[in-house]
Amino acid sequence: MSNPGGSVSRETTQGSVSRETSTDLDTPIGAAAERAMQVLHTRNRLPRPQRRRIFTVANQKGGVGKTTTAVNLASALAVQGIKTLVIDLDPQGNASTALGITDRQSGTPSSYEVLIGEVPVQAALRQSPHNERLFCIPATIDLAGAEIELVSMVARENRLRTALSELDGFGFDYVFIDCPPSLGLLTVNALVAAPEVLIPIQCEYYALEGVSQLVRNIEMVKAHLNPQLEVTTVLLTMYDGRTKLADQVADEVRGYFGDRVLRTVIPRSVKVSEAPGYGMTIIDYDPGSRGAMSYLDASRELVERDAADTGEGRRR
Repeated sequence: MSNPGGSVSRETTQGSVSRETSTDLDTPIGAAAERAMQVLHTRNRLPRPQRRRIFTVANQKGGVGKTTTAVNLASALAVQGIKTLVIDLDPQGNASTALGITDRQSGTPSSYEVLIGEVPVQAALRQSPHNERLFCIPATIDLAGAEIELVSMVARENRLRTALSELDGFGFDYVFIDCPPSLGLLTVNALVAAPEVLIPIQCEYYALEGVSQLVRNIEMVKAHLNPQLEVTTVLLTMYDGRTKLADQVADEVRGYFGDRVLRTVIPRSVKVSEAPGYGMTIIDYDPGSRGAMSYLDASRELVERDAADTGEGRRR
């Protein structure tokens, strides 16, 4: 019998139901659902690094996907068996929100109290409700005044590094420090605390605008405060394969940073933008989406590069 709506009529025979199910899986929605099940129930676990890796996710230009990259890479690693921590150093607290940390009123133990030495790291640690291996040191509104308070403190650039020395007993494999879009004392503290810098760069006009200044600041911190500091990873975000511009920007960034740019690119995605509004990362919000798959690919590439470097005796 014909169906005026164009949909497939349900039949009662076993064979017809099987054929319909098979057809449904061939649709974009069905394929996404199948990918989501593979993500959420995967038995593939990534190897743990030989020692904890700490990344400062930095770019003083706003809107480049910095917070999005920090929380989604962390979530992607956690869902694949890696114990991960995100430290929210941005007073806006967007990383905390995306990880489902809702109790962030003034006075709650947070990155602010950790920075000024009022509480130990353990007191500020919060587990994400979405994954038992994903943790956060959240930001509260109190962090907005930290830049001013840090100015008069002893060893003001080393406050975060000193605090993170307490992490040794918690078994974190990866730590991502989400910075504000500036090059102030909060970002300097993050650069001093971590040996690795991850720079997200959007595939749009003026992509490298300001990056040269960021690299100069990184070199200054390396020369005076943190000799181990290196830009080890660059991730291209907001990639739109329908435009020539995206490819031109990608080529320009790869020419500037060389093999430090991950092969994986993160596509422009409405789903990725929607997820934080529900207190989720894209891995939890829509695990079968292109955005989730891209961050999973990027996380695996991050781990594979580390394993390759370790095997060659070139650990950073």
